[in-house]
Amino acid sequence: MQKLISDRFEETRNDLMKEITYLSDDQFNRKPDLNSWSIAQVCHHLVLVESATIKAIAWGIKEDEKTPREPRKIDLILDRTRKIQAPKIVEPNIEPFTVQQIIDLLISLREKLVAFLSAIEDESILTKTAVKHPAFGELPLNQWIELIYLHEQRHIEQIKEIKTRLGKAPEYPPNN
Repeated sequence: MQKLISDRFEETRNDLMKEITYLSDDQFNRKPDLNSWSIAQVCHHLVLVESATIKAIAWGIKEDEKTPREPRKIDLILDRTRKIQAPKIVEPNIEPFTVQQIIDLLISLREKLVAFLSAIEDESILTKTAVKHPAFGELPLNQWIELIYLHEQRHIEQIKEIKTRLGKAPEYPPNN
């Protein structure tokens, strides 16, 4: 795995942990309004996306057809003015989580991701194979990997917005 990407993984994950570690479970599960996700739901979504990404990459590596695809402009994911509907498979649970539950899931899954990526013998396969991404279409596997930390950065900004809104908005009970 490229050092640049692994450094960005670590830096981004550290930023996420700073945003959530000291929240109470109530703050973590409180929604800023009835139609928004709680911070816990945003984090659960991140867990689901990272897990789905591992599966997509593993599937792509096993595919016989290896045809390089042109890289896409994936940094568009950082533009929070562009709404992206989460596919059903990565929609978070409505049940509340503790902060520690999510932290444990994030740590465990990241360890699994790093082990999975480290086990790829020929990294060139990551540029030679593409798998359909729900937001970007056919996407080379190396860009699926890059999207992990970019997607997390997007949602760190969402978490900051939720925290701001919770400080100013009426409080809604968790998951109503």
